[in-house]
Amino acid sequence: MPLVHAFDPPERFVVGTVGPPGARTFFLQARAGARITSIALEKQQVEVLSERVDELLDEVMRAEETTTLIPAVAPFDQIDNDPLEQPIEEEFRAGTMTLSWDVSSERLVIEVFPFTEAAVVSPDQLDEELAEPEPDEIFMVRLTAGWARAFVARARNVVSAGRPDCPFCGTPVDPDGHLCVRANGFRRREPQ
Repeated sequence: MPLVHAFDPPERFVVGTVGPPGARTFFLQARAGARITSIALEKQQVEVLSERVDELLDEVMRAEETTTLIPAVAPFDQIDNDPLEQPIEEEFRAGTMTLSWDVSSERLVIEVFPFTEAAVVSPDQLDEELAEPEPDEIFMVRLTAGWARAFVARARNVVSAGRPDCPFCGTPVDPDGHLCVRANGFRRREPQ
């Protein structure tokens, strides 16, 4: 039986980072009372999760059978710009994530499972029927639509607060510039 870190609902659920741009570690963090759970994940996972949360809420908003009031944007009083709670103790690194809408409780459900090497599939295994290993832990958060929109707003701000993208090739630019493939390997600096 896996250990379930369940927050239904959390008092706080945010994404944040530790470290300077270019070397940031991203965390999902939930708090209920004195209990805090922090899950490490990749920047791309934050981007995809926030996009999918937004898309799912938009679908629920358009559904004819819904009676739930879904805000189109994050309610101002639910936006959280405070830093992550300290100390940050990583429970596990995120692997697979699932997202769903619970009609009966009118909550968005996010489940995060630990990354495992056994879950990685190589290209030659794509046609095989593989059983995903049972996880040791699960991180589960159930959010109202307003809190979910606030999570999306914060996630977008956190992701965009990193290094700026090169206007030519789109890769991140370090403070001292980068070798731009579009400039045939010449060093480009961020436009002033």
